[in-house]
Amino acid sequence: MKSSTLRIGTRGSALALWQAHWVEAEIRKRFPRCDVTIDVIRTTGDRVLDSPLSSIGDRGLFTREIERALLEGRIDCAVHSLKDLPTALPEGLVLGAACRREDVRDAFIPHPANPVRTLLDQPAGTVIATGSLRRKSQILARRPDLRTVDIRGNLNTRMEKLRASDWGGMVLAFAGIRRLGWEESVGEIIPTDVVLPAVGQGAIGVEVRAGDKATLALVRVLDHAPTATAVTAERALLALLEEGCQIPIGAYARIEGDAAAVLAIDAMVASLDGSTVIRGKNRGRQSDAAACGEDLGRTLIAGGAGRILDDIRRAGERS
Repeated sequence: MKSSTLRIGTRGSALALWQAHWVEAEIRKRFPRCDVTIDVIRTTGDRVLDSPLSSIGDRGLFTREIERALLEGRIDCAVHSLKDLPTALPEGLVLGAACRREDVRDAFIPHPANPVRTLLDQPAGTVIATGSLRRKSQILARRPDLRTVDIRGNLNTRMEKLRASDWGGMVLAFAGIRRLGWEESVGEIIPTDVVLPAVGQGAIGVEVRAGDKATLALVRVLDHAPTATAVTAERALLALLEEGCQIPIGAYARIEGDAAAVLAIDAMVASLDGSTVIRGKNRGRQSDAAACGEDLGRTLIAGGAGRILDDIRRAGERS
């Protein structure tokens, strides 16, 4: 192809930069004459670090400023952790690629002085740090005798906070830990039947302007069809249920089988304290990924998730 340019927008954390440089390397590998640059953009989620994500109550905390730069033409594409990308994109923007997914599971990182390496085997009263209501509710559903504390910041900051604390450990997405080469800190990779991941967890999303055919042609080579199918189902479910950090929602879709492979999706909605967890599963054709996710969302609502969502919504309006 003719020589071209690609300006990538990203957050400035170590993990975000790893993802942006991965996209850069993949583009350079496929299009050697493409001039790729990376622009670091600070987001609201990066600036507001003294409040839990659930209390900020805003969508697009880690994406809005980057999307503005994309719409204004200051960058050509935005690289995100797909779990941070709201399901409703700003008008004029599209998801150009869902890159091949890393391990979707969460991981338990024990304190260096804690000999108990697994989450559910911690002694009663152990403090577990997490910045996610989804994780907190599922942990408390299994072990209501544990305590949770909120933690914010990038992975480096969280590791430092853990070492300086008296916590038993913390729960993070394993994908980020693996990408940064910190697997030795992991005590346990948590099974999805214990803690379901966030929608889109482990996948990198590349966002572009809808009419920018040149950039779409560059980034679409990074799109991984099984990942795209899975996250389409998960994001459709999330859109039907409720967007935002205030609702404990987990989902995991994947392709199962070989020649007659089908799409399977597990999902859950939980009360904030974990006392009620509504969980379900659906299977469908890969071509019907969005419908498969939406159908499961309706099943969860009919099974009691609707009451949980209404209760959390009303509590948020009162606060």
